[in-house]
Amino acid sequence: MIKKASQKYIDNFRGFRREVWILAMITFINRAGTMVLPFLSKYLKEDLGFSYSQVGWVMVCFGLGSMLGSWLGGKLTDKIGFYRIMVFSLFTSGLAFFVLQFITSFWGLCIGMFLIMVIADMFRPAMFVSLTAYAKPENRTRALTLVRLAVNLGFAAGPALGGLIIMGIGYKGLFWADGATCILSILIFALLVKEKKKPKDDTTNTANQTVPDSVFKDKIFWIFLFVCFATSMIFFQIFTTLPLYHHEQFGLTEFQTGLIMTLNGLLIFFLEMPIVTIFERKLVPRLQIILWGSLMMSLSFFTLLFDSWAGILLVSIVFITFGEMFIFPFSNSFAMSRAPKGHEGRYMALFTMSFSLAHISSSKTGMEMISHFGYQANWLFMGCLGIVAVVCCIWLQKLLQREQNL
Repeated sequence: MIKKASQKYIDNFRGFRREVWILAMITFINRAGTMVLPFLSKYLKEDLGFSYSQVGWVMVCFGLGSMLGSWLGGKLTDKIGFYRIMVFSLFTSGLAFFVLQFITSFWGLCIGMFLIMVIADMFRPAMFVSLTAYAKPENRTRALTLVRLAVNLGFAAGPALGGLIIMGIGYKGLFWADGATCILSILIFALLVKEKKKPKDDTTNTANQTVPDSVFKDKIFWIFLFVCFATSMIFFQIFTTLPLYHHEQFGLTEFQTGLIMTLNGLLIFFLEMPIVTIFERKLVPRLQIILWGSLMMSLSFFTLLFDSWAGILLVSIVFITFGEMFIFPFSNSFAMSRAPKGHEGRYMALFTMSFSLAHISSSKTGMEMISHFGYQANWLFMGCLGIVAVVCCIWLQKLLQREQNL
């Protein structure tokens, strides 16, 4: 029985080209080394002594840099190709992380986080577009899922290792680890993968010929971006307010917080690819899956209203994890399917920018609400935002049905 289940799980990973596996490998190395982000709010608050408001503003600069970087990355990807953007972004941001540890002033960190994220997040739209070149059309959703699995497997190891590094040598060690893994991962990519143009017979949009030529005229895509923004705003609480809540409400250490985040990564590693395969085999509409994920995100924060038992943190992280597994692979796929030929970079830039805007709003809104009204008010707000996303998904389904009937 175990052998049969293992074989069935392995079968979900068949059919990928060598380049897709290398992309997944470098993503894992890079993500395992991404130790600064999960502990950034704690570093600013506890090590540098910033106020909640100052922490929020640094996160705003982080998000603004991410937005600009995503837009630049998308525009430049359409103009000069994804390969050069990926190499420049990771190598340069790796060097920048080495420097960032020596900046400790409020304004210095605001500027430093903004600049480093402009460079680092040029990588994301370029990486998404690279999958249109390296993955077969029929495998693209699974290829996106494979890369996400690499992200989350790295995320399973990163926070726990990060917690140990903080306890052993302090927060400075995180910056060295983050910078080194950025440089290592892109060197492996440059050595093992040759630049390749997107195939001329790209079939990404064969099933969707009615998509507007300009992304700014695509009403369905903009409503979809709001759903991505709302659900991401909820999800990013895992990096900002939740680590502080773990310590202040229940007295958890950095290592214990890292273990809870590790649970998120391990669940995704073992369950996401089979879930995606099952949904694709059964031809479940992508917007329906995103709707279910939005509902789970909402429930994850409503459960935190019961704050008398530390075990509720595990219940909440399980809801967040399933919401993430339902939303993110299929939102990536939906965004790619809407992009007309030659506009993939622009569409994926706006898609990644919705996450960056969510990061700005999530951190600042969360920190300000906690500062003025407490954690419970923040959890209630995030839960209600998830319900708004559910309603928008229902609206999107009706608009898409109307578009397909034209």
